[in-house]
Amino acid sequence: MEPVKSSVPGTQQDSTLHFLDYWRIIRIRKTVIISVFLLISITATVVTFILPQYFSSTARIEVSQTGQAIAGMGESAGVVQSGYDPYYIQTEFSKMQSEHVLGRVIKALNLNEDWGKKYNNGVPLKTDDTIQWLKQRMSLTPERNTKLIDIRVASEDKDEAARLANAIAQAYADYRLDQWKTNTMTGIQALEDEYTADANRIQTAQAKVDRLRNELRIVDMDPNSLQPTPTLNDKQLGELHDQMIFRLGEYTKAKSVLDKLQETLTNAPDQLRDTLITINPDGALSDLLGKLHQTEQQFVTLTNEYSPSNPEVIKLQSLLVKLNQQIDERVHGIMTAMVSSVGANRAVYDSLSNQVATAIKTDQEEAVRGQPYWEAKRDLQNRIDLHKLLQAKITNEKVNMEIPKNQMVTIVDKAKPGLAPDKPNKTLNIVLGVVVGLLVGIGLAFFIEYLDTSVKTIDDVERALQAPVLGVIPQNVGYLIEEGAESQHAEAYRVLRTNLLFSRKDDKLNTIVVVSAGAGEGKSTTAVNLATVFAQSGQRVLLVDSDLRRPTLHKLLHVTNNLGLTNYLLKQNTLEEVIQRTALTTLDVMASGKLPSSSMNILGSGPMKEMISELKQRYDFIFFDSPPIMGVSDAAVLASEVDMVIQVIQYRRYPQPMNVRAKQLIEKVGGNLIGIVLNNINMSQDESYYYYSGYYHGYYYYSKNEQEQNAEARTKGGDGDTDRVGVKQKY
Repeated sequence: MEPVKSSVPGTQQDSTLHFLDYWRIIRIRKTVIISVFLLISITATVVTFILPQYFSSTARIEVSQTGQAIAGMGESAGVVQSGYDPYYIQTEFSKMQSEHVLGRVIKALNLNEDWGKKYNNGVPLKTDDTIQWLKQRMSLTPERNTKLIDIRVASEDKDEAARLANAIAQAYADYRLDQWKTNTMTGIQALEDEYTADANRIQTAQAKVDRLRNELRIVDMDPNSLQPTPTLNDKQLGELHDQMIFRLGEYTKAKSVLDKLQETLTNAPDQLRDTLITINPDGALSDLLGKLHQTEQQFVTLTNEYSPSNPEVIKLQSLLVKLNQQIDERVHGIMTAMVSSVGANRAVYDSLSNQVATAIKTDQEEAVRGQPYWEAKRDLQNRIDLHKLLQAKITNEKVNMEIPKNQMVTIVDKAKPGLAPDKPNKTLNIVLGVVVGLLVGIGLAFFIEYLDTSVKTIDDVERALQAPVLGVIPQNVGYLIEEGAESQHAEAYRVLRTNLLFSRKDDKLNTIVVVSAGAGEGKSTTAVNLATVFAQSGQRVLLVDSDLRRPTLHKLLHVTNNLGLTNYLLKQNTLEEVIQRTALTTLDVMASGKLPSSSMNILGSGPMKEMISELKQRYDFIFFDSPPIMGVSDAAVLASEVDMVIQVIQYRRYPQPMNVRAKQLIEKVGGNLIGIVLNNINMSQDESYYYYSGYYHGYYYYSKNEQEQNAEARTKGGDGDTDRVGVKQKY
């Protein structure tokens, strides 16, 4: 068993709540928890069975996002594939709950009159009120990652729920279609207006074209042409370019040959014949050169055999001269022909170039002169083309409008009457009632515990009052003088007696006053039973009732209150006369006596101090029962006059600050507070004290002989961990 830790001044206490602390609070506050739990659970159950039953029906629709009613040129109106719009579904939900949609439902199902008869004493409802009622009964839910929306409607009538769900789905589909048709008609009208205005602009443009053609004297033979007709068309220009390229090539080639021959003529005239025949082969020249070579060979042969004057030699020589003359003439003719060819090719190339340049220049001048006309004509053609597109668009939209549209809203599943009511969910409501009741009950218990600042544990006392706890007294204790020494509660007081003896610093300290902060904390019972325990151990004990305003000891001990403490202090009787015997031979009692109204401060008088000194000589222990120390000054006076003070604190009765204030009053008057007694503890409920009762009822051996107890106390007194209650505790 873990020891109970005492509070030592200056030490920090662990304020963390452990599991047993929570369990202790639940056990102590179980009445609150059970009451709240039953109240909420029963209320939830009753309300669940009282509530009307509602059936739900769900219609499922597919909603497609639409584009503009009239799309742009080259686009189609209606359903479009657009990017993700996070606000689209919520926007459509608002439309479904608008008057445009729900008003159609109300009108179609005649809800104003029907619901007026059912819910408004036969008076038809206003449309706004019916819409609010309908909104409360419907719920809209999108299906994740789809275009589907569930329209759920609840009603006491399952058939009505299905009708409403289907009517809302159909009304929304009709609303979307009507909205599209209205927007389309508006768009078509805008197109037709533009078409008419564009026809007027075309007429103006045509007049401008005709005027410019006359003013600029434009020859425009092709009505479809948007630019002037060129002097040379593309084919002609191509042919001319081909001829120019051919002539340029011929000229370049002939010029190159001629330049080479002229260079040979200048540098090596004798080689011109051979070079010419190589570069520009000529049959006649070749024959002449062949004859020349043959004649030269014959001439050489004859000159070797004959003299130059030989007729044959002279003949051959004349032939050679003639052949050379013919060759020179032929070479000259060829060269002249080549020069003519080069010049002719150059002339043809230049002629072609001039023809092309002249045509281009003429076309450029004509283009500049006729530019306003051609620009006006192109503008006219653009307007005509746009006019045709507008006409086609209008025709297309009119045809498209006549085609049934069902792609914007499609009713996927129609609502059907529910087979069983889904509101209220009896099982869920009852379970929630039970859970909430339990949670609220526990929460309320902990809240009350939080607000409760009264004493709950030994640690609370020792931490707040910085004083040791001498004893823990259980609930419903009786009076030991009547129950006897073997009473089940006697052990608690014997533990208190033992701890009290150990707490004395001097054996001569034998006068004890029992005080409490407020009334009803059990100080009188504690004083009687503690005195009884001392008396049962064989010691001479006197019990003095010093609560002069509300005396009780004479009733508890069945003695008279006609004589008592006041009689002695007022010198009316002696000690022997005011002290009365009890059923226990070692226990005497002094009742309070009658208190005159003129003697309110009698306890602080000199006779009181003399009486205490006299009684200390006659008795082993004297116990004083006092009034609450917070109410009157008598208790404080007694605390200053006796040897020791015991403060009784009732479990969970008064706030801790009140008990702290009582302790401060005792110390302020010089009282010797030796410890605290915790009274009225519920041992069975509070785990913090449960171990006390176990030891009280069977495990603690108690010696009734005072000498044996004192010997035992002296034996254990040297141990720093003194066992005072059968459990190791440090006080």
